[in-house]
Amino acid sequence: MPSHEIKRDWKARLKSAVPFGLGQRKPKHFRYMAAIAWENRDNLPYAWKVLSRGVCDGCALGVAGFHDWTIEGIHLCMTRLNLLRLNTMPAFDVSLLADLSKLRNLDNAQLRELGRLAYPVLREKNAPGFHRISWDEAYQRISAKLRATDPKRFAFFLTARGITNEVYYVAQKAARFLGTNNVDNAARLCHAPSTAAMKHALGVAATTCSYKDWYGTDLVIFFGANPANDQPLATKYLHEAKKLGTKVVMVNPYREPGMDRYWVPSTPSSAIFGTNIADYWFPVAIGGDIAFLCGVLKILLDRNWVNREFIDDHTTGFQDLKFQISNFKFDDLEAQAGLSRSSMEEFAELLHRAKTGVLVWSMGITQHAFGGDAVQMILNLGLLKGFVGRDKCGLMPIRGHSSVQGGAEMGAYSTAFPGGKPINAENAAELSKLYGFPIPDWPGLTAPQMVEACHRGTLDLLYCLGGNFLRTLPEPDYVREALANVPLRVHQDIILTDQMFIPAKEEVILLPAKTRYEQDDGNTETSTERRIMFSPEIPRQVGEARAEWKILRDIAAAVHPERAQLLGCETGWKMREEIARAVPFYDGIQNLRETGDAIQYGGAHLCSNFKFATPDGKAHFRAVPLPENGMHEVERKRQAQPGLPTAPANGSNGSTLFKVSTRRGKQFNSLIYAEIDPLNGAPRDAVLINPDDAAELHLIQNDRIALTNDLGRYEGRVFLAPIARGNLQIHWPEGNVIIRRGVIEPASGVPDYNAKAKIEKI
Repeated sequence: MPSHEIKRDWKARLKSAVPFGLGQRKPKHFRYMAAIAWENRDNLPYAWKVLSRGVCDGCALGVAGFHDWTIEGIHLCMTRLNLLRLNTMPAFDVSLLADLSKLRNLDNAQLRELGRLAYPVLREKNAPGFHRISWDEAYQRISAKLRATDPKRFAFFLTARGITNEVYYVAQKAARFLGTNNVDNAARLCHAPSTAAMKHALGVAATTCSYKDWYGTDLVIFFGANPANDQPLATKYLHEAKKLGTKVVMVNPYREPGMDRYWVPSTPSSAIFGTNIADYWFPVAIGGDIAFLCGVLKILLDRNWVNREFIDDHTTGFQDLKFQISNFKFDDLEAQAGLSRSSMEEFAELLHRAKTGVLVWSMGITQHAFGGDAVQMILNLGLLKGFVGRDKCGLMPIRGHSSVQGGAEMGAYSTAFPGGKPINAENAAELSKLYGFPIPDWPGLTAPQMVEACHRGTLDLLYCLGGNFLRTLPEPDYVREALANVPLRVHQDIILTDQMFIPAKEEVILLPAKTRYEQDDGNTETSTERRIMFSPEIPRQVGEARAEWKILRDIAAAVHPERAQLLGCETGWKMREEIARAVPFYDGIQNLRETGDAIQYGGAHLCSNFKFATPDGKAHFRAVPLPENGMHEVERKRQAQPGLPTAPANGSNGSTLFKVSTRRGKQFNSLIYAEIDPLNGAPRDAVLINPDDAAELHLIQNDRIALTNDLGRYEGRVFLAPIARGNLQIHWPEGNVIIRRGVIEPASGVPDYNAKAKIEKI
């Protein structure tokens, strides 16, 4: 079998000699920068303040001003620049909301371009649109509803859009002050399986290393991750790491062009000639990661290519894992992984030769019904090699959104209190003592469960701080029905989204929020590498917008004014002092005052010196089952029905069920910035398909096709791509129409964002 090492022939080498990638598909960074400067021309002084003084509100790498804690020099990524307009644009005319029929045909990008939401507005039952109300009236209506409602029948959801630790903290405290644990955040939809698996295996729920550990490590392996698109500044780290000899490995169905080659704009040599990022590509099938890693572990164990000293002294559960792995047959593993035994051997040999390594994963791993098991297999691999708790080693769930790491750590989680403590009677009593008011001890509703409760009619008030369930969850028609079934919905945001236009049973209230940079008393966010960074207040007033945490606190105080003093958190400074008490590993947050002030909780490495925060002080291996045919239980039962075709291991024909996963283009979460992905040239309706599969179906580039299953229909066009056979990728959130709701990872509640579908030519 051919090697998975990426060999670059003379044509590729010739292309790499062409300055600035002329004539090649690549992001046009400097052109984009000029366009963004022009877009913000009406507020350039403020834009400069945001960039030079603020902490990045894009991905969770963490940049303060133009500098970070990993490399020297100035750097600025396109994700941050794309978001800049959210922080500089003026307010839109609130009278536009009086008649929504004029806005219904606008997509979310067009709604965003209207400008900032500047005043509280109300839409009553059967009204054609919204009308402006005062803050006092908004508070009165919301607080009256909350006061009259059973705490189990209202819920709070927080997105990752610009949310800071302070907002997360006050949100969870306000919810629990009101008697509910129904408070959840966007981490539920992405890395919740990582949290659950890492807590079991290591006793911690965050990356064990720092970005500096990429520098000079033998291997950086990316599982189901595309940092060139989602964390583009990471490509600069990889550029520097490769100069020190680090090898980069991709385990992904699609050979991501940005990971193949990238032009780092702040590094002159890379900006001119580009950087070859990945050295190896292993095209695992969608959902085949567990099988692939089981095969790799089987080889490592059979050949004793493991760190036995570390395993014997610092772990438990090894024998159970070894016994299970020994019983797997390579034929079964190959069929599910979509890769041969020789591929697994090549990957195992890379690990055998490596003395150090950093294992990185993202939503290509977690957003499956078996995502927690897939994370556990990556952890099992890292523990076999002892890639934890030491320099140039680590286990890293890379975050795509600023401060989403802090959401659960602040307690804005339906299944955890501040500090990530599980919800139970003992921890509720402890938090009650700290806060001075009773804390409920029952687990709350997760984000998907909130929508289900809306549909059943068991939720009377849904409070959404940012986010857009209509676009982020599977089966959007079902979500629309659910949101329309709530008596009162509150949307606290800085811009309009289409979910706000769904009429509620009684009322919809929109509350205008300040951006994170306008937030009173500054704020903090927590990066992927556990760095808590301070971003100062950069004053600006848009209409009557208020700080997000102040709105939440004021509403809670209006519900129970007789004990409002128990809420505390009157200022950002007092709040950070309280966070340091409620979450001891955040101690030091109260001392952060200026741009560049930061602390890294746990130090450079968690589990340093192989000390694990588990009850027995050891790292825990865990044997996990193989998903049958890479599918979740609901899909297996459905396919067992008579007359339905079964999924092939390879190839295609008219009745074939392809594995379909969702991908991101030029977007930030559900905020889409371009119809064409600059990294691969794919339009938003592209269906990425292997050329051999397309040929068997007599399809060529740009043919109109439909992906169909018993749930729905997605129409798009053929986009030939280097992707594992039998697999397709479509853009998210557009592809949610064929993604089944109610299929979740059992330990964490994250939805499965994958499907099976047939191809029909239109």
